[in-house]
Amino acid sequence: MRGRAMGAEAIVAPLFSVEPVPWEMPDPRAHDALLLTSAHAVRHAGAGLARLAALPVYAVGAATASAAREAGLTVAITGGSDARALLAEVAAAGHVRLLHLTGADHVAAEQAGLAITRITVYRADPVAELPPAACLALEQGAITLLHSPRAAALFASLIDQAGIARASVRIAAISAAALRAAGQGWGGAASAALPTDDALLAAAARLCETGAEREGRAGA
Repeated sequence: MRGRAMGAEAIVAPLFSVEPVPWEMPDPRAHDALLLTSAHAVRHAGAGLARLAALPVYAVGAATASAAREAGLTVAITGGSDARALLAEVAAAGHVRLLHLTGADHVAAEQAGLAITRITVYRADPVAELPPAACLALEQGAITLLHSPRAAALFASLIDQAGIARASVRIAAISAAALRAAGQGWGGAASAALPTDDALLAAAARLCETGAEREGRAGA
């Protein structure tokens, strides 16, 4: 994990329980490109994904692109977190019939000139509460990394539910939209300059530096 490589201790606490859902494989010949907006779609699509190997893949995010390659798919373009911008690149490449494998909860981005068929291959259900290990880590000053607006909003509600003061918690969000979804009142908050894991870790590092500076001034 990148965080451990930086010398940070990582506490893994998924906010969603992800599981596959049954789906029917469409005729691959009816589509000329495959859109993937989450690595979960690759990991939970099942063996049928191999039938789509001839389609060029347009992936949102490096993690999604990596999962697609590991599954034997060919990635044409890797975009940032903005699916709409990626769809513009799909259209510019001349594709018109797009197959989108996605989760039950997703943003249905559209693009003029594209016919998009969306098929749900997984679902991500929110957890009911934060695990004890996560609560303990937060009490000890851990910085929470939030990878989407949905995760940010859920984390905020779970913090409030657990009775943990937001002012005692620091968060780093992968985008400005995710940071907004988390709401106000945090002890420290930052958003990544780019929608990548490296940029998110850099934002968390800035929070660490800010916290150290404050402690230094308080002890002076």
